[in-house]
Amino acid sequence: MCCCLSPHTDPVNITLDGHNLIQTRFEPTEIMSTYLLAFVVCDFTFTTNTTNPHADVLIRIWARRKAIEEGQGNYALEKTGPILTFFENYYKSPYPLNKSDQIALPDFSAGAMENWGLITYRETALLYNPGVSSNGDKEWVATVISHELAHMWFGNLVTTRWWNDLWLNEGFATYVSYLGANYVEPTWNMKDLIVLNEIIGVMAVDALASSHPLSSKEEDILKPEDISALFDSITYSKVLFLYFVNVSITNGLFCLQTYLEEFKYKNTVYTDLWRHLQAVDESSIMLQHSVETIMNRWILQMGFPVVTINTKTGRITQNHFLLDPDSVVDTPSVYNYEWFVPITWIKTGGVEQQYWLLNKEGKIYFRCANDWLVANVDMKGFYRVNYDPENWVPPKLNSFFTFQDIPVINRAQIIDDAFNLARAKLVDTTLALKTTKFLSKEVEYIPWETASRNLNYFFLMFDRSEVYGPMQAYLKKQVTPLFNYFKELTVNWTKIPEKHTDQYNQVNAISKACSTGVEGCEELTTGWFREWMNNPAKNNISANLKYAVYCSAIAAGGVDEWDFAWSMYKNTTIASEADKLMSALSCTKQPWLLNRYLEYCLDPKKIRKQDATSTIVSIARNSIGQPLAWDFVRAKWDHLFNDYGGGSISFGGLINGVTQRFSSEFEYKQLLQFKEDNAGQLGSAAPSLEQALERTKANMNWVAKNKDQVLKWFQSEASSPV
Repeated sequence: MCCCLSPHTDPVNITLDGHNLIQTRFEPTEIMSTYLLAFVVCDFTFTTNTTNPHADVLIRIWARRKAIEEGQGNYALEKTGPILTFFENYYKSPYPLNKSDQIALPDFSAGAMENWGLITYRETALLYNPGVSSNGDKEWVATVISHELAHMWFGNLVTTRWWNDLWLNEGFATYVSYLGANYVEPTWNMKDLIVLNEIIGVMAVDALASSHPLSSKEEDILKPEDISALFDSITYSKVLFLYFVNVSITNGLFCLQTYLEEFKYKNTVYTDLWRHLQAVDESSIMLQHSVETIMNRWILQMGFPVVTINTKTGRITQNHFLLDPDSVVDTPSVYNYEWFVPITWIKTGGVEQQYWLLNKEGKIYFRCANDWLVANVDMKGFYRVNYDPENWVPPKLNSFFTFQDIPVINRAQIIDDAFNLARAKLVDTTLALKTTKFLSKEVEYIPWETASRNLNYFFLMFDRSEVYGPMQAYLKKQVTPLFNYFKELTVNWTKIPEKHTDQYNQVNAISKACSTGVEGCEELTTGWFREWMNNPAKNNISANLKYAVYCSAIAAGGVDEWDFAWSMYKNTTIASEADKLMSALSCTKQPWLLNRYLEYCLDPKKIRKQDATSTIVSIARNSIGQPLAWDFVRAKWDHLFNDYGGGSISFGGLINGVTQRFSSEFEYKQLLQFKEDNAGQLGSAAPSLEQALERTKANMNWVAKNKDQVLKWFQSEASSPV
């Protein structure tokens, strides 16, 4: 048995009422929240390192015996000590306990849980097998460990007073998890990946009228479903405001030592943190406003601004950014949806400059003739940027010799801002599409991944219409150079790229090349998969490429490929490999196989309850599987809600996932009917259902307005020379 606490003595055999028992005495607990207590009774084993950097802290990684014997806990053990050291230095506060047990659980609905001294994880979040797991699996392990260890101070040592300020625990831990992972894996450039992994995604949610402020009133969070609903991307990922505090206000100094010292073993509210941050103020902005005054505008009102810059006149304005400008915002704000915004920019050949926009409108001098300006440098601010027409998509962006002068994050930001501004009717949709033309020369991961996510919206809206063909042809033209680039870089796919993000982008190159029909791609992936089928004991597919290869081969194949992958999924002992196979099984184009797979989701012996949501959503991503998944969820809702409830399934994620493609009046009415049929039995899905209704209405309007011009643009660009 392992526990949050440390055994006071070794277990001893005793006899009690004629029964032979094992007695263990534990040391007294520190003062702690009850939700942080955990016991695990199991037949697991552990690995430990007596020479770890924390000789005074016992570090053990627990898992199934076979997993430990195969060395799957070694990476976690290697990184835990250094991450603890990093946080001790970052917080300027020693780790409060004398041990840190971390355990991988085969069936665990949460990703991980920061129980003090005994952190529980899904296997995929703690175990890593170098021969089988990908670089993405490795990054996930490092960041989740870092996230949970960050909680040992922020959340455990000092705990928020009530769940309405859950963001203070989870948002802060998400932010600093990237700092901890960056410390132990400095070549990964994690500080750039936080923008892609967290900020860009959460902006899409926070741009909805059904979003919510980071901080709620205590009296509004009373029931378990109220608390559960807070565990969303807003709470976890709207963390750039902390980066903004760290860089723009305190010049990189977070004064956490005094905060942690004053409130250790106590409860706190967010204003206590602002008070301590105020003490290290080194910025001129604080001569006018306090940290609390600035930050309240970011946490007490939902959403964020779009900053519009006229580079000719220097006029700057801010407005509440809504993905659907016609939607009605029912949530009042005493700040009238205005923010204190740190505007940063660079001009052609210039250095970064900053200006604080404190009101609805401001004015500064930006440019000389022929200058081009990029604002929100490296996306250090939580806002979108619109420009005057002359500053949008200038020749520099699409020029082979000059587009790389733009910082890589801003190349991604230009794309993401343009596409979202287009959806909000602030710029023309064809302007957004023009920002992707430089991709035929781009080889960096972050711009490519950002473009892929935004173009994915077009596929969701149009993959059942006549737009699909020309759209596929255009993307094929853009991705072919990337496919050939990685073919050369990897010496005809025989080597692994050295750079972390190149390994990610190699996956993009293959998956998008195969899905758009680039010559030689499908033959490559199906050939690798067939070799494995012929010799199941020997899988030579590169760990990084496995999901892309599995999905491509299963999509191109039939029942033989599907059944083989299913047997491999059932027999693997490595959780990350099981996850890849589980997702790839949803790529088949055979409706009967997808329906069979959906039924498997109701059998915990086939698909664990913890994986039911992700599997159904994965099937819904397939254009053939989406209507099947929606019918399945509606037909089985009572069973899912009552048998898979209580934390076994993410109802919000389920509703969001199966309704992504909804863009018709008929689908909108189906959602309304679903809401009526299940009134009182929605639980934590209720907010997501409202978001789905809002999103569907916005999609309907967007498709009606843009379909014709999008079709013409893709037809023109697909047929034009490269």
